[in-house]
Amino acid sequence: MDRMRELVDQLNRYAYEYYVLDAPSVPDAEYDKLYDELVRLEKDSGTRLFDSPTRRVGGEPIRAFARHEHISRLYSLDKAVTEDELDAFFTRVEKGAAEVSYTVEYKFDGLTMCLTYDDGKFVRATTRGNGAVGEDVTAQVLTIRSYPMTIGYKGKLEVKGEAVIRLSVLEAYNRTAAEPLKNARNAAAGAVRNLDPRVTAQRKPEIYFYDVNYMEENSVRSQTEAVEFLQKEGFKVYPFMRVCKTAQEVKDAIAEIDVSRKKIDVLTDGAVVKVNDFSVREKLGFTDKFPRWAIAYKFEAEEAVTTVKNVIWQVGRTGKLTPLAEVEPVELAGATVRRATLNNSGDIRRKDIKIGSKVLIRRSNEVIPEILGAVEHTGQSIEIEDPKVCPYCGTKVREEGANLFCPNRECRPRVAAALANFAAKNAMDIEGFSEMTAYQLIDEAGVRHFSDLYRLNKETLAKLDGFGAKKIRNLLNAVQSSKNVPLDKFLFALGIDGIGKVASGDLARRFQSVGALSSATAEELVQMENIGEKTAENIVSWFQDEGNKAELSRLFEAGVKPFVKEQVRGGAFSGQNVVLTGTLSKFKRSEAQKYIEDAGGVCQSAVTSKTTLVVAGENAGSKLDRAKELGIKIIGEEEFLKILDKS
Repeated sequence: MDRMRELVDQLNRYAYEYYVLDAPSVPDAEYDKLYDELVRLEKDSGTRLFDSPTRRVGGEPIRAFARHEHISRLYSLDKAVTEDELDAFFTRVEKGAAEVSYTVEYKFDGLTMCLTYDDGKFVRATTRGNGAVGEDVTAQVLTIRSYPMTIGYKGKLEVKGEAVIRLSVLEAYNRTAAEPLKNARNAAAGAVRNLDPRVTAQRKPEIYFYDVNYMEENSVRSQTEAVEFLQKEGFKVYPFMRVCKTAQEVKDAIAEIDVSRKKIDVLTDGAVVKVNDFSVREKLGFTDKFPRWAIAYKFEAEEAVTTVKNVIWQVGRTGKLTPLAEVEPVELAGATVRRATLNNSGDIRRKDIKIGSKVLIRRSNEVIPEILGAVEHTGQSIEIEDPKVCPYCGTKVREEGANLFCPNRECRPRVAAALANFAAKNAMDIEGFSEMTAYQLIDEAGVRHFSDLYRLNKETLAKLDGFGAKKIRNLLNAVQSSKNVPLDKFLFALGIDGIGKVASGDLARRFQSVGALSSATAEELVQMENIGEKTAENIVSWFQDEGNKAELSRLFEAGVKPFVKEQVRGGAFSGQNVVLTGTLSKFKRSEAQKYIEDAGGVCQSAVTSKTTLVVAGENAGSKLDRAKELGIKIIGEEEFLKILDKS
């Protein structure tokens, strides 16, 4: 056992030098000799130490990724693409903090990772996911050597990093690969999110670590200390960070990255600017989506000229036909672009797009780039004609303004898109359901309506390809669980044109039931803050439609029971429409909002004529001014605390 411990420590030291420091101290042959000796000892003894390098070899494929809830939320970053937007960030920060310093680091274009440690040992690796819950990819990440299995810190710990594949590694892989990988970003994501860890190992991803996401006994007080901690514990950190005292120094550091980024071996699309001091970060807080103390500066979108080969029309859940241009392949921002978006037939005419013409396309991190306009027509250029019938079902299309619609509710892609929307997380939350599942159920199980999902059974699903006992059980359980659904999610799931998450929440609070909403007039609906005339018409039309009425009846008969969260009666904020503005010293914005809602109040995002109370923290801005104009009651944090104490 002593020799085994000695070999593990020696091999891990050599691996750290090779994979983290990029400074190997022994030849590969010597490492391999020691590794083989360790393998023999482990085989003979039947024992393997926790941090043995033999654990980091790709194992058998897994069936699916488990979901894992992060200890602390992984926020995404707000973005700036112009100097004016960057200046606005500096202004917001410096209003909230008298003295502030910033750090500037590379923004790598890969897959965000979160690694968890406990008692000094690596526990798991997960993707960012939605920030609160990610996918457990531990089996895949075990094949990556750029992080330690054991660390000196013994408390619970989450560290953040970016999984990347070096450009030179990608190039070498593609030279012998049966299916070459298109770009480094997708290659990294595909390597980590591949169910077979052996594929991960073959693609040789690395992780560059840049942040401490959670620390049980917090001993770091700044970004610079966080990075020093990561380096000390053996995590791979990219060797570039600038500490800046002024906005101009930040801009100079960003310019330095912009010049050097084309020369480094990692795909990068910007720079990350953070407030260095954690105490200042705490004061600045968070919005619902982003930290107020950090921003990603994205370099100018890349543009290129290419030729339009064809235009295909896709059908969405409302029947709207959307044109998608197929173009001659062109490299943009590290990806090979073959398709680009066009909004509708009016967009085609306005931009003068023709098949066979040269067009300018832009890619700014979108999955599908955008066509900006025609550059040159040729003798072979052909006008793009609006389809007269749906390309999928042959039904005559209907024109509404600049948009075309397929009116056939049975149109296959329209049904699939509607089912996928119905089952989405923000809707009925039927876990494991995708548009691919929808197509299979349409084709092989005769599913046409939302209500058909509630008539699925084991016998029907067992006849479908790829549906084993576990998948059948999981899907049926998810469908059954979806029957008790909050009213706002149910309204969103119905797919009424123009009803997103905000509007569905407003409608649920205002009408309290499907029946009450179905009887609402357009005039009543327009009076609501987030409902315009067109959306009001869509809602009224949807509930007047006989087919939709029949479908609602089938859903209710199947046991679907939308409910409204019980309003707190007699709470301290009961009957109040409250707006939070400025920075609160005792609460994060999300915490204050929860306290208000738990005490019977409704939180609004903007000050309107219906607002009854504004809670103003430090550095409150335009919302406070608007409240004063309207004569709305304004209280500070001290009075807010007193109200909460009484509730």
